[in-house]
Amino acid sequence: MSWAPGNGGSRVTGAKAPLAVVSGATSGIGAATARALATSFRVIGTTRDPATVTDPIPGVDYVALDLGDPVSIRRCAEEILCRGVPEVVINNAGESQSGPFEELPRDAIERLFQVNVIGHVDLTQRLLPAMRQAGRGRIVMVGSMLGSFPLAYRSSYVASKAAIKGFALAARRELKPFNIGVSVVEPGAIATGLSARRTKYVDKRGPYAREFDRMLTKLDANERNGISAERVAREIVKPVQAKWPKPHYACGSLAGVAFPLSRLVPLQVMLDVIARKHDL
Repeated sequence: MSWAPGNGGSRVTGAKAPLAVVSGATSGIGAATARALATSFRVIGTTRDPATVTDPIPGVDYVALDLGDPVSIRRCAEEILCRGVPEVVINNAGESQSGPFEELPRDAIERLFQVNVIGHVDLTQRLLPAMRQAGRGRIVMVGSMLGSFPLAYRSSYVASKAAIKGFALAARRELKPFNIGVSVVEPGAIATGLSARRTKYVDKRGPYAREFDRMLTKLDANERNGISAERVAREIVKPVQAKWPKPHYACGSLAGVAFPLSRLVPLQVMLDVIARKHDL
């Protein structure tokens, strides 16, 4: 029996296996998720340049995708649909960005939103007609707990993750009649080496430099001690396998405490807790 939402992802191999798409599938959360899904799906993993993949995951085919380039997004969607109708779409790839609100360059903010938000929306929109006609599917937007608990000096990143969450939860009701579930997964601090690739914008002689550096040092330490990409992948698989996926999933950074607490205390209390956790 082929996979269908709710059957737990029965293993199926070959051409009859359902199709899953995972963006950013060559490292971190994306690679861990592609590996987890490859036991039950034909997986298309996206990467900027498939020719540079040196350690491919068995069962994963790589397709070029640059989320910053609308032409690349269109071509990627066309390539995916040539191979079949996706039953699972995991929107994971993205950029991490830090900097004082006052000093963030406009072009950096625009690039971040294109990569973290608009690119994912564009790709998903191009895949949805076929998924809707097939009458089933799962879409997972990989956000961040910072989308729910904003942190100083991460305003652009926070806003991008809040935006992708908003798109997903609004679209959830629209797609429900077509048996397409939409969920958001918000991980906390993750030990994936992301801190080394984070883009930073700050005037080293400006008024925010000292506090920014202090926050960044603590943020990097929290991420080094964070949960594994494999732990996040297990959370991502939950709405894929669920018969009735929840709108929101979270893991890491005491998510099981933070979200219930946020419903009991004033918002400023939560903002202060997040700030103190990052040495602010």
